[in-house]
Amino acid sequence: MEGVPEPHNGWTFLTNHARVLAVIADDHSARIRDIAAHCRLTERAVQKIIADLEQDGYLSHTREGRGNTYRIEPGKVLRHPAEAGLSVASLLSLLIQDEAGRVRRPETEARAPRS
Repeated sequence: MEGVPEPHNGWTFLTNHARVLAVIADDHSARIRDIAAHCRLTERAVQKIIADLEQDGYLSHTREGRGNTYRIEPGKVLRHPAEAGLSVASLLSLLIQDEAGRVRRPETEARAPRS
């Protein structure tokens, strides 16, 4: 089936919910298709994750034309007791810093002089 990402085996450090939230934080009008491709999930899985995030108040959306614009609630605290007191904004700031570093790294390495 075309467009369905390859399955991932094993565990990962981030949940799919965190990945979807990070993509939306980067582009508040991202299409579900684009979020799915970036996160290597199916579109249906992304729809379910967005519904979960909206149901618990982490995310809301408004319809604009044929697309959605999402709004993240940055002050909402994370759900797990081990992260008690940490906000969505603090999680996203870590993920966005990492993403910015990953995007810049190849360019920096390409320009670095070789010994």
